[in-house]
Amino acid sequence: MGALEQAKSTWVEVRCQWRMFKHAGRFIPGKPWSAARLLDERVAADPLGLAVLYLDERYTWLDVDKRANQYASFFRARGIGHGDVVALMMDNRPDYLFIVLGLNKLRAVSALINTNVTGAGLTHAINVAKPRAVVAGSEHTQSILEVLPTLAGVQGRVWCHADETNAVVPEAFERIEAAVRRERDIPMTGIGAPNTAETMCYIYTSGTTGLPKAAIIANKRWLAAAYLFGGAIMNAQPRDIVYVALPFYHSSAMFGGLGSALVSGAAVAMRRKFSASQFWDDVRKFDASIFMYIGELCRYLLNSPKAAHERNHRLRLGVGNGLRPDIWSAFQSRFGVPLIREFYGATEGNAPIVNFEGRPGMVGRLKPGQVVVRCDEATGDILRDAQGFCERVNVGDKGMLVGKISKVFSFDGYLDKSATQKKVLHDVFKSGDRYFNSGDLLQSYEGGWVSFADRVGDTFRWKGENVSTNEVAEVLNGAPGVLESNVYGVAVTGAEGRAGMASIHVNEAVDLASLGQYVCSKLPAYQRPYFLRVQHEMRITGTFKHQKVDYRDEGYDPAKVKDPLYFLDGDRYVPIDADLFGRLAAGDVGPR
Repeated sequence: MGALEQAKSTWVEVRCQWRMFKHAGRFIPGKPWSAARLLDERVAADPLGLAVLYLDERYTWLDVDKRANQYASFFRARGIGHGDVVALMMDNRPDYLFIVLGLNKLRAVSALINTNVTGAGLTHAINVAKPRAVVAGSEHTQSILEVLPTLAGVQGRVWCHADETNAVVPEAFERIEAAVRRERDIPMTGIGAPNTAETMCYIYTSGTTGLPKAAIIANKRWLAAAYLFGGAIMNAQPRDIVYVALPFYHSSAMFGGLGSALVSGAAVAMRRKFSASQFWDDVRKFDASIFMYIGELCRYLLNSPKAAHERNHRLRLGVGNGLRPDIWSAFQSRFGVPLIREFYGATEGNAPIVNFEGRPGMVGRLKPGQVVVRCDEATGDILRDAQGFCERVNVGDKGMLVGKISKVFSFDGYLDKSATQKKVLHDVFKSGDRYFNSGDLLQSYEGGWVSFADRVGDTFRWKGENVSTNEVAEVLNGAPGVLESNVYGVAVTGAEGRAGMASIHVNEAVDLASLGQYVCSKLPAYQRPYFLRVQHEMRITGTFKHQKVDYRDEGYDPAKVKDPLYFLDGDRYVPIDADLFGRLAAGDVGPR
């Protein structure tokens, strides 16, 4: 990038960030601001302005306020007040937002439960939040019922919301729609002013490894993220409609959907669950101008059959993270999306990065206090010099992103204090400083630009070399017939480290006979996936991230895996049957 282009790039970034920082006084500690107060501001400014769209339902800001007041009154009548926690497990619909805002009006806390979590994981997610009650969509009451005996302190206080008249609600749960409608829809008194330091909600990590952790989202963090999305990234206006097909228990939907609407006056349009086949119909139906994406959502759209009206829309911007370089330009070209603004940011982190210029493959440029440091790429262990301090990576190298912890860029942590402590690095560049350890590997480029490389745990070591799962996946995704791939390392008898394995989602065009030759021509020996698992549907988390842990544990044993399995023998993939698996397990054959 030349000097003129760099200057233009910097100007775009500064102009965008100013839209956020001119409101910074609202989200510094000690100020009386919250999402509920933003809602008051929206109602005062434009009570009849369009706020929420869902199916054929339309709500103005005044409607949203009245419904939130009814929920606040309902919760208060049942003993919920300042600082109390209510767990919420529900698919997307307007009442999800009404409940979150109603609880915020009470200065209570919403624990936003991932609707894909069941069993022991669900018990953990609810109990760690120590809620006084649970609100469940009728579509998830069975999951709650199955773990009800293991839940602490909520027996008799599970409230069910059903948006379908024929929904079946267990007798143990109270159905609440009618009761809420009977509540007064005016603001309540005696609540007191909110504080930016108070907790608004808990948002959980995706659970790709271990049990999900509940990240503490204070009002100040929620407000800062809302202004980052609605002001800096989107430059949203009341005429905008932000389409959200992501679950609202995820931070991107909560901040970029509800948050951006509240700070800008734009409307938020939602779908119950993401549907690739219905995506463009929704965009036209809602007349959306901005859409939120995450993970592989754009890949699913690109892999879908072409539709007659997929370019017939007024979208001006896509905002999200995880759009990989191998499909970025193809996505924009096919669907006619003028600008993509990719961002990087952990829900609980303090180092958000935004690619304001739409440069394909990049997550943005580092800001003061954000540093990529040297680490062991396979383990994530931070490397230190002879004096015990960390070292910045050179341009072109990968390293761990860390963010300096300060009053402005704080790290509020998790409900699990030990997990919080593990994410804080001490004495990074000088004695006494503290940095947030993102757990993510970034690639460094000239001009402070960075791209996402891998998450710690995704990188593995084979034949003395570090293997980036994302790098290998992008090569595999270019093979004929391969729609997407999920790469991970698996243990091999008699060998150190882990050999590459890939679960691939394929169509009828895939030719496994030539895929082996493709792999050998495109990848060095240490990067090749020696094992394949061929599927017609990829397993993902509720936030569209690939599920690696289960795949890695299942490995390439045909007794555990029902999908077709293959081993790279020379330059061709051969089926793994019981006999071949026995020889692999004995170490008689294997990757070389």
